[in-house]
Amino acid sequence: MKKIDELSEAKIGKLLLKYFIPAFIGIFANTLYNIVDRIFIGQGVGAEALSGISIIFPVMLIMMAFGMLIGIGTGVYVSINLGKKDFDGAEKTLGTGFLFMMVTSAVIMVVIYLLKVPILRSFGATEETFQYANDYLDIILGGVFFMVIGFSLNNVIRSEGNAKIAMVSMILSSITNLILDPIFIFGFGMGVKGAAYATIISMFVLMVWVLLHFRSKRAVILLRGRNIRINWKILGQIVAIGMAPFSMQIANSFVQGLINKQLIIYGGDLAVGAMGIINSVAMLVVMSIIALNMASQPIIGFNFGAKSVSRIRETLRISLTAATVIAIVAFVVTEAIPGTIIKLFNSDSEELYTITIRGLRLMLLALPIVGFQIVASNFFQAVGKAKLAMFATLFRQIIGLIPLLLVLPGFWGIDGIWLSYPISDSMSAIVVGLILWREWKRLPESVGKV
Repeated sequence: MKKIDELSEAKIGKLLLKYFIPAFIGIFANTLYNIVDRIFIGQGVGAEALSGISIIFPVMLIMMAFGMLIGIGTGVYVSINLGKKDFDGAEKTLGTGFLFMMVTSAVIMVVIYLLKVPILRSFGATEETFQYANDYLDIILGGVFFMVIGFSLNNVIRSEGNAKIAMVSMILSSITNLILDPIFIFGFGMGVKGAAYATIISMFVLMVWVLLHFRSKRAVILLRGRNIRINWKILGQIVAIGMAPFSMQIANSFVQGLINKQLIIYGGDLAVGAMGIINSVAMLVVMSIIALNMASQPIIGFNFGAKSVSRIRETLRISLTAATVIAIVAFVVTEAIPGTIIKLFNSDSEELYTITIRGLRLMLLALPIVGFQIVASNFFQAVGKAKLAMFATLFRQIIGLIPLLLVLPGFWGIDGIWLSYPISDSMSAIVVGLILWREWKRLPESVGKV
């Protein structure tokens, strides 16, 4: 089978590039969901509305966390099974993952809806921004089912070697959102609600597309009715490997909530809007590196299952180099022209502009060393080192960042919030680098032990 043969035989550099380009285009399109909403709302509705939907960002991270838990966990074990030529095991993994997606989506929707008021308050909603945040969240919750299934299954499409199809999935969904946003926000005069409706319709399009794929001849593995049941052993494997990215997203959600609260204390509602803009910029950079991870994951997972140490090492080496280059280029651009980037989101509020430009420059000071940390965490996931992957991802978010966010603003005010990020990144880089070096040396002994 061609997709399987290239994972075991094609040159790693060319194979990574082949998988990276569609992954990057696809994930860039996916990232546009939040960014396009913020641009249209910031320019068309106002700075307070922008701050309102920025409050929703931690809630969206929680929803995405469950998509990553299931999607990445399922994708990794599909890749490993394909490397072992166990197609039946790969299809059972897909079936178990799909049922888990449906159950999880329903639980998320109900729980967040019942707790939405305390959730929004805890994430920093004030009297001025609460209604914007509530209006957006009410509608978005109706699309949780579409988001989790669409995002998760698209990751499995990529894991089976169909990177171009996964790219088309995200482009199709993103273009739908891009077209509907101005129609609903401006044409129908729906404001924040229009942005939310555009987003969930786009998610629905994504879900339908990926479901059709797994019933088509293009799929390497099929979603069969007989496999849509919980295999508890497989589910345990999915959860174990997906727990690292899940924990990272959940931690990131609560960190964002803490940041919003601190920003309101030291900078007010507009500081929350500024963080929304900075997060959008940072998201583009991080997602570019995650696209590299998406390209390398099926290669590493397959060759781990096939016990090919040299191909695993070469994939990791090239990925680390490429991630560092991406991070350095992004750092130069964001430090050189921050004003141009910020004005894309809002050109009316001078105060918002001033807060954002300083925050962007300070918060991304350590960006050049972030790339290899993201790649290292993905490597631990791809070879089944769930505990190491979780530690690497949580160190920056929990052990390093939270104490700094609580302490530094007391000395430096809002600058202390921005500087918490580069200091935490620097600490994390040292720890993750040491772990990665140890695992690199141990690799020949650990291959095949899942």
